[in-house]
Amino acid sequence: MKAIALFSGGLDSTLAMKLILDQGIEVIACNINTGFGSTKDRLNHMKNMCEQVGAEFKSIDIRDEYIREVLFTPKYGYGKNFNPCIDCHAKMFEVAKRVMKEWGASFLISGEVLGQRPMSQNRESLDKVLNLSNCDGLLLRPMSAKALEPTIPEINGWVDREKLENIIGRNRERQMELAESFGLKDYEAPGGGCLLTDEKFSNKIRDFIAHDTFNVEDIPTLKYGRQLRLPERAKLIIGRNAEDNEILEGIKNQKFIHISTELFGPHSLISANASDNDKVLAAKLVLAYCKQDFIGEQTLLFDDAELTTVSDMSRHDAQRYFI
Repeated sequence: MKAIALFSGGLDSTLAMKLILDQGIEVIACNINTGFGSTKDRLNHMKNMCEQVGAEFKSIDIRDEYIREVLFTPKYGYGKNFNPCIDCHAKMFEVAKRVMKEWGASFLISGEVLGQRPMSQNRESLDKVLNLSNCDGLLLRPMSAKALEPTIPEINGWVDREKLENIIGRNRERQMELAESFGLKDYEAPGGGCLLTDEKFSNKIRDFIAHDTFNVEDIPTLKYGRQLRLPERAKLIIGRNAEDNEILEGIKNQKFIHISTELFGPHSLISANASDNDKVLAAKLVLAYCKQDFIGEQTLLFDDAELTTVSDMSRHDAQRYFI
């Protein structure tokens, strides 16, 4: 017997897998990549949690499908920010169901806890997810199973319902008890891992789609650097630190060109169709974030084209263009 777990790398989904693994059922931890997870690479963490409980790890990239079918047209709308949580969860279950036969699985599991998130994990929302994903009966939620209707794996006796949990609400005392009893280490503190729940990131998406069509290759341009919108509509991205600079330098996107300088300072991107006025302003803004130990005119490279200007813009002045 085999199950596919929707796996985020968090404690709840790890505990849900462990409860099923302990009943002698093989579990594949399936991480669904929508493109809007943390800016940090969590692959090693997710693999570590899977190794601790004995689950196989796999990942499915649905970024194109997610943008095309979910992000901008959610049936159940958005949460507080740009987060279509109900539609998002349903899409993930739909994708997991799609690979059940290929992976030899008989049912699905998730780490959802009834009432833990008032908007997306109340009973009505959990039912909406089931209906939208067409997974009714196939999806077992081990953390709250005893508070929910029995599922196919419970009815058929594949899973002992009495060995599942009855957790309801936001108190995580029972999760901590289970983590200790299972000997789990290095698990993450609870918190939203989706950038779409973040107000500032949501504003960046709204600004982007007001000026351009959003595609998969545009996702990294929103995740890193200071984000600015210039007077003649050009988008400017200025690296904040060495990590940002390295990532921005590696971005290949026909909508942007790279701005570099021999000075000690940030790597930057600007809209490929930026006007001359916006390019001059961008150069001044980039210089404002360079180490201020230079005088006179400075030359920056916009891809291979040189632009020379003076540094007469302060970081305080730059804030008026922040998104």
